[in-house]
Amino acid sequence: LLIRPQQKRTKEHKKLIEDIAKGDEIVTNGGVLGKITEVGDHFVTLEVNNTTSLQVMKSSISSVMPKGTYKTATKAVASNKK
Repeated sequence: LLIRPQQKRTKEHKKLIEDIAKGDEIVTNGGVLGKITEVGDHFVTLEVNNTTSLQVMKSSISSVMPKGTYKTATKAVASNKK
């Protein structure tokens, strides 16, 4: 009874990881928002701003965000710095 919902979440997360592609905007388990620039077998390269990229494990991706989220967030951060 308790195992089924967990199996369903695991299956959904596995599908999410398999469907990730270059250009997707994602959030990691740690709350980092970025755009995927490169996809490997176990890692993805994540652009977090114009000059910084991170390599994160695919398993640490928590969700795929709607297109435009990354651009909106980077504009908001840039306007706050002024």
